[in-house]
Amino acid sequence: MRLVSREQDPSLPPERPGVAVAEQDLLALAEEAARAGGVELMQRFGREPVDVRTKSTPTDPVSAADVASERAIRRLLDGARPDDLVLGEEGGERRADAGAEAAGALRWVVDPLDGTVNFLYGIPQFAVSIACEDGAGTLLGVVLDPVRDECFSASRSTAPRLNGRPLPARAERPLARTLVATGFAYEADVRALQAQAMTRVLPRVRDIRRAGAAALDLCWCACGRLDAYFERSLRLWDVAAGALICARAGLVVRELLAVGRGGDQPGLPAGLIAAPPTVVDELEALVAGAAPAGQ
Repeated sequence: MRLVSREQDPSLPPERPGVAVAEQDLLALAEEAARAGGVELMQRFGREPVDVRTKSTPTDPVSAADVASERAIRRLLDGARPDDLVLGEEGGERRADAGAEAAGALRWVVDPLDGTVNFLYGIPQFAVSIACEDGAGTLLGVVLDPVRDECFSASRSTAPRLNGRPLPARAERPLARTLVATGFAYEADVRALQAQAMTRVLPRVRDIRRAGAAALDLCWCACGRLDAYFERSLRLWDVAAGALICARAGLVVRELLAVGRGGDQPGLPAGLIAAPPTVVDELEALVAGAAPAGQ
């Protein structure tokens, strides 16, 4: 799940006082890497899928496009920052130079294709997501929508942007007029519990959207195309970049705690919520409720 500080994630590269890396240079590298991955995706989008296999469940696919995108991204990151760690959805975590212990090493968190199911079905809603972490947590994030040629970006000290321009101001709405995005887990028993949560949320908001790419959901919240977002059963690479972009846009970004049911009954895994300050508490209370007793 989303891990943004050293206290939450001890595997972050160690803090090294006195070492400063220009955020703009790193943002430029992240965007270049994302675009390299995007080229690989667009060369394959709309064609017959190749080398499709499954991961956690039969509904959790990975394809040759995912792998090709991540390879292109790693080549750029390895060439420019050979001492850094790279954590990718398909390739796991490794140091580009296994023997390097250079000061200032960072960790890049890469999702080469967020929205693989959409991609395989020919639905033009997917993205490349790249975040960079230092010893204090998430330093910057870039999310590229290669279909629309939209690149969202932000860093710890800079405002969020879309294709280099500041994001438009977001409207503030009451919960009853809040358009909420969400997603569902791959595991059927978890989805059943998530369906129960929908019965609490749906009557209280404007409507629900389920587009199938967490990184884009977050960025669309940041730019006002959506109002709020929540989802469970996420991995760090799903949300690392988008969560920072949302936070820099003024949204409240919080971890949703796991909800247990006891015994052999499945529970709800941890997750993420991003919403305006005016509605985040009310929305979180709805989505975080435990399953009814006896069910």
